[in-house]
Amino acid sequence: MFLPAPDWTAQDIVAHLRSIGTEENCAGMARFGINTGAALGISNADLRPLARKLKRNHERSLALWASGIREARLMAAFTGEPEKITIEECRRWAGDFDSWEVVDTVSDLFVDTPFWRQLVEEFAADEHEFVRRTAFAMLAWAAVHLKKEPDATFLSYLPLIEAHAGDDRNFVRKAVNWALRQIGKRSVGLHAPALALAQEFAISSDKTKRWIGKVAAKELSDAKTLERLDARKV
Repeated sequence: MFLPAPDWTAQDIVAHLRSIGTEENCAGMARFGINTGAALGISNADLRPLARKLKRNHERSLALWASGIREARLMAAFTGEPEKITIEECRRWAGDFDSWEVVDTVSDLFVDTPFWRQLVEEFAADEHEFVRRTAFAMLAWAAVHLKKEPDATFLSYLPLIEAHAGDDRNFVRKAVNWALRQIGKRSVGLHAPALALAQEFAISSDKTKRWIGKVAAKELSDAKTLERLDARKV
């Protein structure tokens, strides 16, 4: 595949994306619940190599986002500058969310901002399904990527997970489950409280909590998970 030059503009990138998208790919995305209404039909496996050839550029990422095109918005997340994006810009992007895939990709950018914790609190309180999902996708990514963040930060978010574990909307419950599992796998110190909460959910009378709890408890009790945690003790 032809790769872009590092200094391509947003217009250059969009023109290139339009030239390589296919309707066949769009059909495949739809089968995975991806909103293809504004999609060109390019897989992430093809988008990521493109993004790696580009320099990070905040202003260009804003222009890519403003295009409204699925692939351009993913490129905006891949090539944005978390130290330059403002909290208001993050809020505006979140207001545009209409697909779990875009949420999860942008959440990985948002957790690298200095105000990520404020966004988690705000987005969790928001009633829109994709905005609330963002809060828990951010927690999941933060548990994996923010190596210097103390465990106490993630322990403090277990009550937030508990507060929204009864939200039965598909894209919220899956993100709550994802966050609980990632927090529990982050460290030995977080494993026990996360597993205890999962086990509590697993016997709940609420079917959504019960589903979240059973799925999370199964993974957190898995032998491979326990082996990885044991290895970190050494």
